Amino acid sequence: MDDGRELTTTCVIAGAGPAGLMLGYLLARAGVSVTVVEKHGDFLRDFRGDTIHPSTLEVMEELGLADAFLALPHTRAPKLTAQMGGRTITMADFSRLPVKHRFIAFMPQWDFLNFLAAEAARYPHFRLITKAKVSSLIEGAQGVCGLVVETDEGIIEIRSTLVVGADGRNSIVREKAGLSVESFGNPSEVVWMKLSKQAGDPNEAMGHAGPRQGFVLIDRGDYWQCGYVVRGTTFADIREKGIAAFRAMVADVSPLPRARAEEIATFDDTSLLTVRIDRLTQWWRPGLICIGDAAHAMSPIGGVGVNLAVQDAVAAANILSRPLREGRLADADLAAVEKRRLFPTKATQKLQLMMRSSRRTDQADAAKRKGPPAFIRGIARWPVLAHLAGRLMGLGFRMEHARIDGKR
Repeated sequence: MDDGRELTTTCVIAGAGPAGLMLGYLLARAGVSVTVVEKHGDFLRDFRGDTIHPSTLEVMEELGLADAFLALPHTRAPKLTAQMGGRTITMADFSRLPVKHRFIAFMPQWDFLNFLAAEAARYPHFRLITKAKVSSLIEGAQGVCGLVVETDEGIIEIRSTLVVGADGRNSIVREKAGLSVESFGNPSEVVWMKLSKQAGDPNEAMGHAGPRQGFVLIDRGDYWQCGYVVRGTTFADIREKGIAAFRAMVADVSPLPRARAEEIATFDDTSLLTVRIDRLTQWWRPGLICIGDAAHAMSPIGGVGVNLAVQDAVAAANILSRPLREGRLADADLAAVEKRRLFPTKATQKLQLMMRSSRRTDQADAAKRKGPPAFIRGIARWPVLAHLAGRLMGLGFRMEHARIDGKR
């Protein structure tokens, strides 16, 4: 019953990111009453994961949404490149993938989320509440049975059969649920910024240049989104040295002309991402499950976080939609989602940790410190590995397929 202060739904999802909105769309499509709550008023935030991989594009194709989705402004990368010894090498090649769309689409995440939200709104079972901050869980005799959110209009209690935490790596839901988190490796830092795109810039046709001595260059059409990987120090220490010193550090590793770094006027033109890799020891408890970054925070290496989140959502919808609709959700169903997604999560994180380890080994070797990471040198030596990297990056270790009630 909806009285303005208490809502009732079958599933409430915290977080309108890729995982939350994809799951909300799929559940609504399957006839499940679903409410998604988002603490922000819109999706307009810079420097979020903006890579849509072939695995996600295949899901959109299966749902009949790909044509409309790809009509939105985006750039395409059929391969990813990196700079090594003054030459460009192919780091990941998607040309042989067994899917229709063999490229990464670079699209602002807000466009992706607005698209999903609009498609989900076509279903009467879907509701999106913005400016709604999760404050607590509602507990019942059988487990979690809803969320309490704070809105501009006051407190709303949302009672539900299932609560889904899809609220990112700093998840309030997993914190309130008391779920245990295991961290791997040491946190690292990436500083994001925008630089103008001009005629004569390198790799214009490719749309993406991979890590070059700790620098990432992503084509956003009329500008470059740049990521500076902090090595051997911290961003706090860099800030103490001043903006001029930081510009010089960027210019030293950027493939763009040195003068372009002057566009970084102040540190306000940068955004710091603290990268950590972690995973819940158990993703669920009765009445609640976490997916996406809330269940497993990833490194931005390969831009796989968004796509793993989407794959989690597809798997969750495939497994949970029928028991939710029929009112027979059991703990075994939640455990089945975790079991389905645990291997690809562990395998991806293990690969990312290995890549980070090779980078640190290089940093300890003065002869290699100024060169690219070891995994890039390996791909340069054996180009066939670019196709393997393309498959792992583009499709992941287990690709999910969208289906309703067990049918493709």
